[in-house]
Amino acid sequence: MPTSETAPKPTAPADLEIKDAQLIFNHVWKQLVADYGREKLRFPKELILLGGAPGAGKGTNTDFIRQLRGITAEPIVVSALLDSPEAQKLKSQGGMVGDREVVGILFRKLLEPEQQNGAILDGFPRTKVQVECLKMLFDKMVQLRRDFLDTPDAANFKQPIFHIMVLFVDEAESIARQLKRGSEVLAHNEEVRRSGLGELWEERATDFNPALARNRYKVFKEKTYDALVSLKEIFHYHFINAQVPLEMVQENIVKELEYQSSLELDPRTFDLLRKLPLASEIIRHARQDLVRRLDSYKFEKPELMQAVVTFIEEKMMPIIVRHAISGRADINTEDKLFHDPEALAILIDIFSERGFHAKTDLHVIEIPDRFDLQTGKIECRKKKVFRLGIQFKGSEIRRG
Repeated sequence: MPTSETAPKPTAPADLEIKDAQLIFNHVWKQLVADYGREKLRFPKELILLGGAPGAGKGTNTDFIRQLRGITAEPIVVSALLDSPEAQKLKSQGGMVGDREVVGILFRKLLEPEQQNGAILDGFPRTKVQVECLKMLFDKMVQLRRDFLDTPDAANFKQPIFHIMVLFVDEAESIARQLKRGSEVLAHNEEVRRSGLGELWEERATDFNPALARNRYKVFKEKTYDALVSLKEIFHYHFINAQVPLEMVQENIVKELEYQSSLELDPRTFDLLRKLPLASEIIRHARQDLVRRLDSYKFEKPELMQAVVTFIEEKMMPIIVRHAISGRADINTEDKLFHDPEALAILIDIFSERGFHAKTDLHVIEIPDRFDLQTGKIECRKKKVFRLGIQFKGSEIRRG
């Protein structure tokens, strides 16, 4: 009879799955290093964690986000990963797909070559353990970048960028949209069955039952939403109001995902470039600055401004009008008016205010003026030719 020291220990039931995030992450990471090698642990340079309330338009906007960020890989949907052969094999052997298995399968997916340019992740994290594992992944990516920084592999370990994006609608709107989608699915499938043309759409029980639709929204709020919000203080967070029309939703997405130098560049590179203004900052104030300059010309240099306006009206506009179809006019002038550099500045600002794009160029030509017979020296006078280029949207009349 076996003693207590030699007796086999009972197997832990499935509901006693390890919930220690550090233990789970260390186990997964150790296995990745063993299978791939540390130098091959190349994760996406940008990871967008996308969460959306049911009916918020997550499916509609995913491709828009991919195009906006230059992400070529298909979105990684965690629920689909759990139907993968690897997960199915685990289930068939009586195993449970818990946090450790989800993290392991997902991390391996992120290491696939097509994900390296960037990845959109749908349905992760959903538990506290997954949240902590995501934080540890980020720390490991930073460490890898630091360790390989001065090696030939440095280019393969980018500064990691994690975005949290939540498309949000309230409960009433979510239920209404789910049920609306259900009626559209039924109508579509009925037509497919009648005509034999097209493919059937998925019919989800939650799209036909208000109680189930409400419960689906509740699950989103309690799992996905809360998990993503818990990362708000760590990663770049984007909350998108998805109750407005689609055009406005996508405008908000564009604004939220504008270029973030401080996140994407190496700190040393960013420090070098930070003194240069962003184009968006210049554009934001350009109109106000233009109005201020034009008003100052009018009050501080009225005669010069009047002379420039007269020149434009009498000498330039007749030529510009004749080039209305092409949208481009190049005009040369020797008018002494533009010997004053501020006159050129006024001209450019006037055209900008009127919706044209103007550029100026000074071409200096030396013309022989006097020849000294005794010394053979040729004296030249300089002729200044101001070349003015005006561009605008040309006529859209048919040319064929």
